[in-house]
Amino acid sequence: MSDALLVLRSTRVITPEGTRAASVTVRDGRIAEVLPHDAEPPAGARVEDFGDDVLLPGLVDTHVHVNDPGRTEWEGFWTATRAAAAGGITTLVDMPLNSLPPTTTAENLDTKREVARSKAHIDVGFWGGAIPGNVKDLRPLHDAGVFGFKCFLSPSGVDEFPQLDQEQLAAALGEIAGFDGLLIVHAEDPDHLESAPPVSGPKYADFLASRPRASENDAIAGLIALAKRLDARVHVLHLSSSDALPLIAAAKAEGVKLTVETCPHFLTLTAEEIPDGATEFKCCPPIRESANQDALWQGLADGTIDCIVSDHSPSTTDLKTPDFGNAWGGISSLQLGLPAIWTAARGRGHSLEDVVRWMAAAPAALVGLDRKGAIAPGRDADFAVLDPDATFTVDPAALQHRNKITAYAGKTLHGVVRSTWLRGQKINDAGDLTAPTGELLVRD
Repeated sequence: MSDALLVLRSTRVITPEGTRAASVTVRDGRIAEVLPHDAEPPAGARVEDFGDDVLLPGLVDTHVHVNDPGRTEWEGFWTATRAAAAGGITTLVDMPLNSLPPTTTAENLDTKREVARSKAHIDVGFWGGAIPGNVKDLRPLHDAGVFGFKCFLSPSGVDEFPQLDQEQLAAALGEIAGFDGLLIVHAEDPDHLESAPPVSGPKYADFLASRPRASENDAIAGLIALAKRLDARVHVLHLSSSDALPLIAAAKAEGVKLTVETCPHFLTLTAEEIPDGATEFKCCPPIRESANQDALWQGLADGTIDCIVSDHSPSTTDLKTPDFGNAWGGISSLQLGLPAIWTAARGRGHSLEDVVRWMAAAPAALVGLDRKGAIAPGRDADFAVLDPDATFTVDPAALQHRNKITAYAGKTLHGVVRSTWLRGQKINDAGDLTAPTGELLVRD
């Protein structure tokens, strides 16, 4: 049966114009038409009718640490992309660090692509990295098709990916602005971190005090000033501190080329609920208090925050010791982002259309993937089929992640992904995953 003869039908299809009953015609891996629900299918077409389950565009996650090659005991393209597919994600962009080698040269990018090519269950793109001494490598990486460049303003946690000081940041951003590239920034000020109380032991309150909001706020303020001076495009990664929202909103209103993301764990988990020793909740910047979370949701609602992405940063179990000073800082959530966010969003009066905007359309726009992120003619036929009212309790053993560690263990979530489709082919059928068919993406 040809791809040209596929029709996907639901009483609830989320399109850029809103949710409606529709039949979506797929031809050669692309969406051909979005027709009325009762439209007569083309002669010989195979029709998949999802009833009242919701047809969403496949989600786009632009912040994933796959760690492959070099630290595949932490994750890997095979397991990460299976987890993504099981969670309704059809495109991810891989971060340049935690793999060996890091994606800081065009040659290292080639190495990573060769490893990923046969293992990708979904479409995969790549970020480059900006580290001290590699300004000369930034344009070759850009020309090779990376979607932008990540840097840290404080220690990254791995020696092979050092942070930039202010002089190095200005040099890198000046180079990137010269070819209208995008710099994405882990924005925590190292001086604040160094002067904060040191952390050791099992108390989450001590860890939270070691990563103060001022560290984020001041780093973001400095980044905004530099982006304004250089007329450069910058993106703030994993915003945790709601105190930074007014200066972000003011910068956007002033025309600074600034975008901002936050993550499911900041929107669904709170400092008050984290038990001592539970380092599966450790991440940097940290999960903060419930009032801070309320303000982040308001920032999403008013458009100050653009998108929600996972920052999936897994590790082996032995690195999650009960000591918050020594444990690896990263949360595994790739498979759970959609139900986690939908559970919280519906409780706050948001719609699935909002979730699609934050988790599909906006991340696709961030990296310029015009083929992704929407159910509209000409887009890739990437879909997730969701039962939004069904619930499940998170069992870590049932996750596709290589290491079965998650801060969501035991939580009951709304939203069960029934199937996932990539370019018109079903790649996930209720957790039954096909062989890899993902493509490696380059910047358009």
